Amino acid sequence: MDRIRIVDVTDADSFALLPPCADPGFDHRSCDYWEEADRGSKAARQSWLEPTPPPPAAAPRPFNPFAPDDEPVANPFAPAGRPGPPANPFSLEGDDSLADNPFAPRRPERPRVAAGAPRKLGLLGRGLAVFGSYAKVLLVDEDPVAYAQFGPLSAYPRALRLRELYPQLPDAPLPAVITCISTTAGARGAGHAVRLVEVVCDDLAGRGFAAVEAFPEANARPDSTSAAAPGFWLRCGFELAVDDARYPVVRRELT
Repeated sequence: MDRIRIVDVTDADSFALLPPCADPGFDHRSCDYWEEADRGSKAARQSWLEPTPPPPAAAPRPFNPFAPDDEPVANPFAPAGRPGPPANPFSLEGDDSLADNPFAPRRPERPRVAAGAPRKLGLLGRGLAVFGSYAKVLLVDEDPVAYAQFGPLSAYPRALRLRELYPQLPDAPLPAVITCISTTAGARGAGHAVRLVEVVCDDLAGRGFAAVEAFPEANARPDSTSAAAPGFWLRCGFELAVDDARYPVVRRELT
């Protein structure tokens, strides 16, 4: 019996599990189609898979003979031995007295993508501290076969712009969206994408969303669309919210 495991994409190791697209001209790992309303692309871009270099160091300022020396100017009103502005007795900045206080609340470190991560991983991880993961991968016997990208509507400007075309869609509460659902060519027909959508919907309901929407492409080739066809979503329990000839909208209420 096949062993199925679903992984949240939150770091470099899980990002490396993203399966290949059925069309080699596209790549989940370098796709910003939904994150960019006008200039987004699904294209495979090798440069996106490289670590992001650190920003260049600031160039030294040219010498200015009229500038004051770098030494701090003496402040006659500052306490002895403490150059600069007078101390603020109400400020806790630089106060180490709380470091050893077992009763002082400690703010937990928020999850985040490591510095220098590939650009797409940075996009998927920009909501980790507040929303959680933006993508999941389904593995069969540790082989990645299906991928889903999702999140709050505000995370995907292209989805926002598409949704604004249809005033009949409810304004409140705003839904979550599933922007991408994909299965590798060799794994199609086994129900993996349907299973993954079900897990994503359960996850979104647990995060407090009342509904989820998707934006399929009618009459598109299976390998060229990131959001499947309307019939797929109907099999997943969605309803046709907008019956548009090219860009319909499907919606599922979450309980």
